Amino acid sequence: MAAIHPGIRHFRGFTLTEMMVALGIFALLTAMGVPAYGNFLSYYRLHSEAQMLAWALQFARSEAIKRNVRVNVCKSFNRVSCAKSGGFEAGWLIHPDPGSVGQPDDDDPPIRIEPQAPDGITIRGNKPVADLVSYTPYGHPRLLNGGLQMGTFTLCRPGFNAVHVVLANSGRIRIENTSEACG
Repeated sequence: MAAIHPGIRHFRGFTLTEMMVALGIFALLTAMGVPAYGNFLSYYRLHSEAQMLAWALQFARSEAIKRNVRVNVCKSFNRVSCAKSGGFEAGWLIHPDPGSVGQPDDDDPPIRIEPQAPDGITIRGNKPVADLVSYTPYGHPRLLNGGLQMGTFTLCRPGFNAVHVVLANSGRIRIENTSEACG
């Protein structure tokens, strides 16, 4: 066993300079990491909303086949009726539509109600899907007048590239990342 000399002190720990350097590095890494994490969350929310819309369209298609009745997905501000203005970021309804009127009725309440999208996200459909998507009992997307329905929803959040949810004439859905910058 080694003898400790009475005049020599052994201190363990950090000097004030070492502690300040460590805190400076920690602050720098935190300052760089927090905005990157915020951007990741915003990107995730945009893609999550695209997946929710694609899921809603697929669900409406399967419900139309299962129930053997037309089923619509429409934008809704009040969670009771379909809207003719604005975008799908307000939320949407999935409802049966046996009379092909484009609105839920008292006899057939909505199957599902989707809440408003997170702040900053817009969801706009091009002309054929701007107000609603309607599936026949065979699972085909058709306009209320019977015409072919296919189109693209554009989901945007400022500072990110747009995400498209594409409805094919067969009723299938796909999600596409784009290089189109959101304004």
